[in-house]
Amino acid sequence: MSIRTTIRGLVLGILLAGAAIVAAGTAGAADPRGVPPPAPLPVDPVALEGGAQPVQLGIGKSVVIDLPRDVKDVLVSDPLIANAVIRSSRRAYLIGVKIGQASVYFFDDAGAQIAGFDIAVTRDLNGLKATLRRMFPAGDVSIEGVGDGVMLTGSVSSPGESQQAFDIATRLVGSDTKVVNAISIKGRDQVMLKVTVAEIQRDVIKQLGIDLNGQIGGGNAVLDFNTSNPFSAYGQQLSPTALTAGFGGKVTATLKAMERAGVIRTLAEPNLSAISGESASFLAGGEFPIPGGLTCDQTGRNCQVSVQFKKFGIGLSFTPVVLSEGRISLKVMTEVSDLSNEGSITLQPTIGGPTVTVPSIRTRRAETLVEVPSGGMLAMAGMIQEQTKQQINGFPGLLQLPVLGTLFRSRDYVNRQSELVILVTPYTVRAVAPKELSRPDDGFADMSDPSSVLMGRLNRLYGVRGSVDARRTYFGKYGFILD
Repeated sequence: MSIRTTIRGLVLGILLAGAAIVAAGTAGAADPRGVPPPAPLPVDPVALEGGAQPVQLGIGKSVVIDLPRDVKDVLVSDPLIANAVIRSSRRAYLIGVKIGQASVYFFDDAGAQIAGFDIAVTRDLNGLKATLRRMFPAGDVSIEGVGDGVMLTGSVSSPGESQQAFDIATRLVGSDTKVVNAISIKGRDQVMLKVTVAEIQRDVIKQLGIDLNGQIGGGNAVLDFNTSNPFSAYGQQLSPTALTAGFGGKVTATLKAMERAGVIRTLAEPNLSAISGESASFLAGGEFPIPGGLTCDQTGRNCQVSVQFKKFGIGLSFTPVVLSEGRISLKVMTEVSDLSNEGSITLQPTIGGPTVTVPSIRTRRAETLVEVPSGGMLAMAGMIQEQTKQQINGFPGLLQLPVLGTLFRSRDYVNRQSELVILVTPYTVRAVAPKELSRPDDGFADMSDPSSVLMGRLNRLYGVRGSVDARRTYFGKYGFILD
């Protein structure tokens, strides 16, 4: 054996030993700095048959791929988004470069596909995940990247925590990233809303006027006069009767005087319950018809009047959201309306037909968004209104006379004062047993016919269940006293 052959064998042995050391290092040997190597990504067998295995990477993050056969060729759809680095014939690194979607395919020396990967490069959300776990230890909140945005999933105990998680994610990922909140609420509370609408309206109306009817003079100089002074401030005369007196048999004076004072008290307390986040509405009232247009056939003889209905009464609509324990956000709309003759109109739908009077609606409505603790009361709306109208009608010139002018004028005075307050009180409620509830008809019993006819009584028993028997007529002490 020659010296050249010996040296060639020695060099070949050194190269094979170096290749074995490199292969052992790439197969999972520990880093010289003591850092353990990354765990390789298992290859899905489905991907070996031509499919693509999904892989999610953060920007600047990588994953190790171990392949079942030697790699000959690599195809990367967009190297600006993701890249593939071949470490050995059967190991590769997938690296995320920029947010987006890319695909990587590996082929052997025969051109057959070894594996394929659909890579989704998103933001690195590990820091945000740790923040959410620290902020909501009792909840199950997770975040993942979807395209150019992120999505929050999981469940929390209240809508307030859901909104707080959304605010944290929005601030940490940046305003240019869309955040989708898909967090569900574990148990939604039920809220009962009690609304009190109280109103006092006072009216004072005074009317005074004199109408003259007769003639003055004689012969060819006779003056006939007939004055009728209206009450235009209120719109009508309240007193249908008046005092009439004659002077000299030729002049008749009619005195019309009226004074009225009235008080109207309105109290409505609607109660309504709804699940947190859902809307509920309530109406106790009715509908009144309003005639519309005519609908006729082709001959134009048979016509029908269309009718529309307008609602009135006590209405309540609200949407509660339980933000936290004892803190409720309410979007409330309440309305109290009733029919009124003021502002009513009279219509004649058909020619020669009967007239129809359509009343007006006096409405008190309030709509707002408030935050109230459970069991706390808040004045949602309030109003104090005072209106004064005074008008004098009479004969021009004569009504200005100091004393005699009273005979030629009428005075109409109207004063209205109203005070309105709307109070709201929300409660977080739970279901109770039926025996804990009572109805308005509990303890009611009809009176017999003889007692109703002879004694004028309407009911035999009416009271709160469990109270003293209402049929007892004596409630004092009775029995014997022993010394």
